[in-house]
Amino acid sequence: MKIFVYLATGKVSSALVSKLVLAGHEVFAGSRSPDKITKKERLHAVRIDSQKPTEGLEVLEKVDAAFLIVPPTVVDGYSVLKPLIEKAKTVQLRKFVLMTAMGVNYAPTEAPLRKLELTVEASGLQYNILRPNWFMQNFHTFWISGILKDQKIYFPGGNAKTSFIDTRDISAVASELLTSNQFTNQAFDLTGGEALTHDEVAAKISKATGKKIEYVDITSEAFQQALLAVGLPTDYVGFLAFIAGILKSGGATPVSESVYSITGKSPITFDEYATDFKAKWDNH
Repeated sequence: MKIFVYLATGKVSSALVSKLVLAGHEVFAGSRSPDKITKKERLHAVRIDSQKPTEGLEVLEKVDAAFLIVPPTVVDGYSVLKPLIEKAKTVQLRKFVLMTAMGVNYAPTEAPLRKLELTVEASGLQYNILRPNWFMQNFHTFWISGILKDQKIYFPGGNAKTSFIDTRDISAVASELLTSNQFTNQAFDLTGGEALTHDEVAAKISKATGKKIEYVDITSEAFQQALLAVGLPTDYVGFLAFIAGILKSGGATPVSESVYSITGKSPITFDEYATDFKAKWDNH
């Protein structure tokens, strides 16, 4: 198959590109920085920019399927991806997979991500919607500063449990759905196989690294100030604070069987994730 992958240098998309190429598919990897994509057989880097959403759409004329994802820090994913969905309808794309976030289906219909999902469902094309929970990988990216500096995880999560998912499992699910019609026109919540508190997460990272990592339950205001201080856009910071509040209220606790039912493999555990990425927390 010929498959377009949006935001191809991101965590989920980059792993998806590798899986698809390894499986023998021809992949068109979309990025605003196509020069960062390693040239290899069956892999084509194409320029497409979320800040210019009506440009580069012709790539969909060359492919059978597409993976769409809202770029990080973008709150209005509807405006960014709607032109791609409209182009997909024009060329009668065989299949596309859209990734949003767990809980979006309960959001008001005018919320950008929910509006995006409804647009996909009404497109008349074959689709799947993936709604992953919070990423395990956030602990060595978004929350890495506090861990390296103070050996602390600063997050306003209270004592709520979260069924964190490894982004590699999201990529595996997307790969299966893009290349199969078995689950067509279905939406899936994607989670890990267990729900953990942030204290339990801190203990697991401590065990993997040999350090004493602790969780600090900060206020939403302190959380937002820290994110603004590192340069994240105000509207995106507000969005993160909102979904952190949902997590704190228990909205991210449920565990789904979707990863296993689609891939035939159990989700990666947090212990496995922490072991695989322990070098990320080594600041020596």
